[in-house]
Amino acid sequence: MRTKLLIAVGLVALVALVAVGLSQTGSDNAAPSQDELRYSPSQIEQELTGSPAPLAAIHEQSSQLLGGGRDAVEQRLAALREAGTPVIVNKWASWCGPCRAEFPHFQNLSVEFGKRVAFLGLNSGDNDGDAREFLGDFPVSYPSYKDPNEKAALDLGVSAAYPATIFFDARGEKVFTKQGLYADEADLAADIRRYALGG
Repeated sequence: MRTKLLIAVGLVALVALVAVGLSQTGSDNAAPSQDELRYSPSQIEQELTGSPAPLAAIHEQSSQLLGGGRDAVEQRLAALREAGTPVIVNKWASWCGPCRAEFPHFQNLSVEFGKRVAFLGLNSGDNDGDAREFLGDFPVSYPSYKDPNEKAALDLGVSAAYPATIFFDARGEKVFTKQGLYADEADLAADIRRYALGG
């Protein structure tokens, strides 16, 4: 009897985990509203003119989908660590409903904090064409690296999560990981101040 009870409890827990996973990685392709985006590509460029060199280099690659995978991500993070620049890495995919819902927050705040914090995207498990189309519809001030096999995501400790956001402080220390949706822009802004900027 005890064995049957344990099996039943295990099955209920498994079903709950699957339901949570599906809600986090659902394939709802409803685009975020253009009204949520505060900046056009030209406004992004104008707002971020005069950024420090490591950040200016990132802004020059706005909305680009870059190759190089794990090695390119590691090299970029190392260069930013050497420059003493806090970094936020956002893992996303165009087919991920929660990723799409939070993307306007990243567009808006990457401009607001863009002269002090480096933002990078990590596009995992996606089709290049769909990812590029999405970045064209919802431009950001930073590039995204292609990570088709999730090797970079695995190194960062977020291989199974969509979306996921990793915060590095100015020393290059990973200080916080958020697995799941930033439903509210104010929550993301608070975490940027708390974890990336240390205050």
